[in-house]
Amino acid sequence: MRLQVRRMLRARAILLTLGFALLLPLIMLKSSEGLAAAAEPSKPAQAAPVVVIPVHSTIETGLQRFLERAFQEAQEARAVSIVLDIDTLGGRVDSAEEIGQLVRSSSIPTVAFVHGKAVSAGSYIALNANQIVMQPGSSIGAASVVDAGGNEVESAKVVAHWASEMKAAAELRGRNPQIAEAMVDKNTGVTMSQINRTVQKGQIVSLTAEEAVKVGYAEKLAGNLQEVVQFIGGEGHPVVTIDLSGAEQFARFITQPWVSMLLLFLGIAGVAIELFVPGFGLPGIMGLLGFGLYFFGHYIAGFAGVEDLVLFAIGILLLIIEVFVSSFGIIGILGAACLIGSVIMAAYNTKRAALNLGLAFVLAIIVVAIVIRVFKHRGVWNRFILREQLTTEKGYTAAPTRLDLIGQTGRSITPLRPAGTAMFGEERVDVVTAGDFIAAGREIVVLQVEGVRVIVREKPQGPV
Repeated sequence: MRLQVRRMLRARAILLTLGFALLLPLIMLKSSEGLAAAAEPSKPAQAAPVVVIPVHSTIETGLQRFLERAFQEAQEARAVSIVLDIDTLGGRVDSAEEIGQLVRSSSIPTVAFVHGKAVSAGSYIALNANQIVMQPGSSIGAASVVDAGGNEVESAKVVAHWASEMKAAAELRGRNPQIAEAMVDKNTGVTMSQINRTVQKGQIVSLTAEEAVKVGYAEKLAGNLQEVVQFIGGEGHPVVTIDLSGAEQFARFITQPWVSMLLLFLGIAGVAIELFVPGFGLPGIMGLLGFGLYFFGHYIAGFAGVEDLVLFAIGILLLIIEVFVSSFGIIGILGAACLIGSVIMAAYNTKRAALNLGLAFVLAIIVVAIVIRVFKHRGVWNRFILREQLTTEKGYTAAPTRLDLIGQTGRSITPLRPAGTAMFGEERVDVVTAGDFIAAGREIVVLQVEGVRVIVREKPQGPV
């Protein structure tokens, strides 16, 4: 038993150490970035390039962080121009506003090359650029506000705010603000005489590339990136494309809903198996790797912060403490709450994160229940259950029941106070009275036998 407990304690210590070893680099990454940037020597002057930055994914915090890094690198390279290669269906309004601020505040001239769709928040980013060039067959607009489920938001306050942002971006670059407003608010009609088109109330404006050029929402049509470079006078300058780094690409893969759900399932199932069925080691390692990859991907993508990682580490620690300290479940509940909170807070879409966590939890319960059933002899609860059996095979024998003594007469050889010893024939037997005192040498008779207790009384003298 002690050996088993020592092994379990050793496994817990290894598990806890590994968990903090996985999380510590993530917690320190944010501070180390600043130190590395401060220590990096200035780069030598290079030929001024035209920097191309792809905007091809959903607009969210991860894309925002990537664009911030890309604009910084373009600034350091003294780029003559930045080309935003846009093909997106939109995304988060708050991230789009931050990206729009980044684009319009850039000291480097920026041109948006729409070669697919600049829809919703994508159109807002394009409108903040100094110029817009569109590929034939592309489109811009349809910027109505929708929720996480894809349903159009009816809140007048939200619609008015986003419409004002679109109008401001259009006015900044000398474009018709009423068209930008009609891209957001279906209650705003607009007539575009340049293309002989009227959009009635109840409809949202979306422009083709040719229409955008005619109404002044694009400066030129271009079939490819080379034509865009020629349009901005970038011939003779090197064209440099800033792509997602390996870590950023990995983070984008990790933050996909089905991947996040799988990692959460591995994390919950692995840690639970290691806590309830100790001694394996591998499930605990897999569980911590699952949680570690989940938080790493969301941290690199810009969704998770250091506070989320710290909250997760606290949750793991509280769950481990619950195994060894009796708190009537209070510590365990706090630990679970910390884990759930950290997982949801670290996600881009909290509703989706809660759904993924729920599915992962249900699947994990099923797997853990199967493992506990198969390996029930190794469960942590075995420490609290006495399973030693006193069987004949192990040398234990039960005392015989002396039912044969009932009614027999003997003599007490010691005082019975009320227990003592009596002789029945040549056999000494431990007896007990019903509560009376019987002196030594008196005749006694056995009244009853209860297990190993032989109950006697003094034999009456003379006729009964």
